[in-house]
Amino acid sequence: MTDTSYLFRADAAYIEGLLQQYRENPESLPADWQRFFEGYFAALGNGAPLPEVIPTEETRRIEKEFGVMLLIAAYRTRGHLYARINPLADYSDWEKKLDEAFPLKEFGLEESDLETVFQAGKQIGIGPATLRDIIAHLRRVYCSTIGVEYRYIRTPEVLKWFEERLEKPENLPRFSPEEKKTILQWLCNATTFERFLHRKFVGQKRFSLEGNEAIIPALYELVETGTALGIEEFVFGMAHRGRLNVLTNIMQKSFHTVFGEFEGKGIATDVFDGDVKYHLGYSSDPEVKGKRIHLSMLPNPSHLEAVDPVATGATRAKMDHLYGGTYDKIVLVLIHGDAAIAGQGVVYETLQMSLLPGYEVGGTIHIVINNQIGFTTGESQARSSYYATDVAKVTLSPVFHVNGEDPEAVVHAMRLAIAFRQAFNRDAFIDVIGYRRHGHNEGDEPRFTQPKMYAAISQRPSPFEVYAQRLIQEGIITEADQKAMEKQRMDFYEEQLEKARREEPEIDAIPRRTWQGIKLYDDYTLEPDPDTRVRKEVLEFIAQQTVRFPEGFTPHPTVRKVYEARYEAVKRGTGLDWGTVEMLAYGSLLLENNPVRLSGQDVERGTFSHRHAVVIDQRTELKHVPLNHLSHRQAPFYIHNSPLSEYAVLGFEYGYALASPHTLVIWEAQFGDFANGAQIIIDQYLAAAKTKWQRLNGITLYLPHGYEGQGPEHSSARPERFLILAAQNNMYICNFTHPANLFHALRRQVRSTTRRPLVIFTPKSLLRHPECVASLSDLTDGTFRPVLPDPEVPPDQAKRLLLCTGKIFYDLVQVRREHNKYDTAIVRIEQLYPFPEEEIRQVLAEHSRIEEFYWVQEEPLNMGYWSFILRKFMEYGLPIPKPIARRESASPATGSYSHHLRQQNYILRKALDIVVERV
Repeated sequence: MTDTSYLFRADAAYIEGLLQQYRENPESLPADWQRFFEGYFAALGNGAPLPEVIPTEETRRIEKEFGVMLLIAAYRTRGHLYARINPLADYSDWEKKLDEAFPLKEFGLEESDLETVFQAGKQIGIGPATLRDIIAHLRRVYCSTIGVEYRYIRTPEVLKWFEERLEKPENLPRFSPEEKKTILQWLCNATTFERFLHRKFVGQKRFSLEGNEAIIPALYELVETGTALGIEEFVFGMAHRGRLNVLTNIMQKSFHTVFGEFEGKGIATDVFDGDVKYHLGYSSDPEVKGKRIHLSMLPNPSHLEAVDPVATGATRAKMDHLYGGTYDKIVLVLIHGDAAIAGQGVVYETLQMSLLPGYEVGGTIHIVINNQIGFTTGESQARSSYYATDVAKVTLSPVFHVNGEDPEAVVHAMRLAIAFRQAFNRDAFIDVIGYRRHGHNEGDEPRFTQPKMYAAISQRPSPFEVYAQRLIQEGIITEADQKAMEKQRMDFYEEQLEKARREEPEIDAIPRRTWQGIKLYDDYTLEPDPDTRVRKEVLEFIAQQTVRFPEGFTPHPTVRKVYEARYEAVKRGTGLDWGTVEMLAYGSLLLENNPVRLSGQDVERGTFSHRHAVVIDQRTELKHVPLNHLSHRQAPFYIHNSPLSEYAVLGFEYGYALASPHTLVIWEAQFGDFANGAQIIIDQYLAAAKTKWQRLNGITLYLPHGYEGQGPEHSSARPERFLILAAQNNMYICNFTHPANLFHALRRQVRSTTRRPLVIFTPKSLLRHPECVASLSDLTDGTFRPVLPDPEVPPDQAKRLLLCTGKIFYDLVQVRREHNKYDTAIVRIEQLYPFPEEEIRQVLAEHSRIEEFYWVQEEPLNMGYWSFILRKFMEYGLPIPKPIARRESASPATGSYSHHLRQQNYILRKALDIVVERV
């Protein structure tokens, strides 16, 4: 072992210096040293004056005290490394290993000191005590079946809180006989449930909790203790391991419903596809300690940690809108697997948001179901970090590592975790180390890859049986009590299974509470758009209020001009650009008492400096948000620059919209291709949640898109990916060239009687294009238009018809003007999905003289919209246009600006029948 004794040995001169410093000003010393000198000299002299010079013998005595204090610090810092937290490990030589890990000589101590009384015992709450008793106490606290990591936390108040909660003898785990019986009952419930499923539904996947059943009494304790602390709601997010057990035993989903799902009932119908039973969510309102509380489990796909940011966003939305922005009434609980929490980057992304003003939820309880294995991958191949939970150190969150075969330790750790969360509104982690009795699923053979581990597991009794034997030895229960407890549960499950076979379960539809009044949409018939017009005087009022800066506030001159130009455009009634219309849409909803939340990278200003929703005082850097100063009765406007994350931030905003359907929630990508990093959320939630889980969501995505020579990474938002996912009216997919459509589409998101995601391929150069503007009448008297006619060429004059979407329309118009090609009409599809079949038919009917018909896009032929357009025109029996696009390509765009211009020129000229060479 490396000799580190030089770190721990005291120096007489150093001690003398500390004494002198204490004599002159006790407050100048750290609290530990203040308490040491107070206690030491109080014990020596009963409050007598401090000696001017400490005799040599006393100096040695103080050195020994100092050594004991360093020994205490070592146990606090490193004790968790030697705790008995692994139920599969051999601890027969545990005491010997502890002696080797904390050798007395490294602290200037000897065997002969073991019976000496040291004042340092006061530091750990046991008063003056022998060194032997101090060591025994430290080992009980830090090296038993709970190992605690907390010394890296930098806040003195938190360190003191942990020392008092962990070290004082009265705070060690103690349970009354009745409490122990309750823990045993919950272990019995968890264990018998898994065994019943294993026997009745042989080979069916359920992702058993067996080996970590102590999670159930811990969650029961969380709800009980949390309710006593004033918590009114718990939001749960977890993957599939143990999910059915948590749903039934904690969330109170009926057992007969789950058994029915194993029988194939209630999973899917003719109108929705459903999902496997261990992905489904649930909510309930049980009565706990005489209080009605709300429990909700969010649905989750097999992307194990994808639910983390979603559940976090849902919790924040509820805090904002149900609990007045306070943290103490609602708690988020995330349940992880050991391989997933270490391996999935979204865990890190979510943690990085946890202390940010726009995303914090007042502390999350993280529970790790630690099986010490992934699918077939052991810990040595699953991570580089020592613990699966080492990501917790990112936010300096405490971690309780607990032996899953000691349910009392697990419950005690939960009590500490929820108390810490309520005290400091910070995350806490409980790493419950157990094992996985079966393979990854119940049809898997784990001995193929872990023969030794599973040889040991096969010989182990369940945690329920281990704990029952412990209580039998303590005289709290008898073997007959244990058997009666098991039989009662098994009989209950038989009754529930019979009920499941007799009855058809109800399918869980739209959640209650905040979703009242919102309906499931029809998968094949699109409902009519709501009225999204706004009165002129309302829009003028919004524009006027936004130019009223606080007295003494100094905005940047350019920003002031932006707001003044918007106000002038509204007064004039013409020339309303994208930023102006966006502001008016938000403002109108705020005045109608619908909150608006916008987040993403640099959204406060906007990537392209078009928004300036947050104005910075040029002298003080104080912030002013004009849209939050329209009226004292308005709804709040939340806008937050996000961390540099897509996966977690989009997941968060999706969760926020899930829990707050009357809020317009928007995530803006810095560039549209950044959505690549959030594809899991897009695929698993935005596109499929309704058909899998009967869950709606009205989130809006802003994805800047358009080929302007900025290279492969900042040209395309990958519209082809969204169009592939489009089915069953599951989302709106739009590429607007007219700001009025943005206005009406945003308002439609909130005014509609249903909810679906809105994906907008937003412009870049069009933000300031002189022709990409709206009139005030478009907003006051107009409506959303999915297809826009050519503003310059009447249908009966066109021999050539071009269909397109997005910014290329303005490029085509410019070239048409340059070459006087007014026999060509250019029609824009503003909403690609749901596909505007009727409007397209009308366009084709009006252009009865056309001889040539083309689809024009900037994107390569194998990307963009062409495949979707071809499929839809074939599906509806429409005349099929010929495509004009860039060549097929493996990359979205060229990195050369000059080559980009040549490619763009080819597309535009070919579309307008102007001679041009192919590039």
